[in-house]
Amino acid sequence: MGDCAACPQAESDLPVPPRAQAAHQEAAHLAKQLERRLKGLPLQPFVYRDFGSLVSLGRVGAIGNLMNLALKGNLFIEGMVARFMYRSLYKMHERALHGTAKTALDTLARGLSRHAEPKVKLH
Repeated sequence: MGDCAACPQAESDLPVPPRAQAAHQEAAHLAKQLERRLKGLPLQPFVYRDFGSLVSLGRVGAIGNLMNLALKGNLFIEGMVARFMYRSLYKMHERALHGTAKTALDTLARGLSRHAEPKVKLH
């Protein structure tokens, strides 16, 4: 399982897109299924949910397409709102991987050495 795994979607037999949100959902599903297997319970199928995507455009902003589950459609965002959402999501991922203290120190260090970063970073 992971962002490059060829995991078919139950409803269409097309593979799940190779993105970080897919890898996260696959890992969470795998953890639950291992627990069910150890308890002797039947396994559940994997269902991928697309929550959209965000692309950073460096200091100028970001663009994104969010899946609006309440309205059953897509919501296009751009500019500072998209940039704030991208940065927030990025910091949540850093915190999950490295913890609060390291993320806070890294954020401070990046703020002090901003000139050393690339202007555009794709995720």
